[in-house]
Amino acid sequence: MEDNTTQGKKEEIHTSIIQNKINQEKNKKLVKKILTYSIIIIVIAILIYIPVNNSKKPGKYDDFAKCLTEKGAKEYGAFWCPNCARQKELFGKSFKYVDYVECDARGNNPQPELCKEKKIKGYPTWEYNGTFIEGTQSLEELSSMTGCTI
Repeated sequence: MEDNTTQGKKEEIHTSIIQNKINQEKNKKLVKKILTYSIIIIVIAILIYIPVNNSKKPGKYDDFAKCLTEKGAKEYGAFWCPNCARQKELFGKSFKYVDYVECDARGNNPQPELCKEKKIKGYPTWEYNGTFIEGTQSLEELSSMTGCTI
């Protein structure tokens, strides 16, 4: 009888050891999953934080664009115009401070009547002190024209 009892205890110990190994493997898999999901969450958080943080920073040419507007410089253009898009790119996110007039009636805040009144023929056209200059202007040209510092 002792042999059966000893044999039973051995089987019980063996089963316990196997169960412990199974539990250890499950724990390893769980830890791996947690680490993987944590890394994914951190990466997503970083990808969200960077653009949000950058959008709060001032644009490189904010002061320059504000000066142009304060001095009365105006850009006339159309949303579909590739040269206007290039002009806008020169200012980057500072373009929001440029006094821009949309001449196409289908654009945002359109003012086609003002563009007709000013006899705007090409886009972009800059107006400063009653003078009209057609075409994309470099920031240096706009600075020279207005006296605003880049």
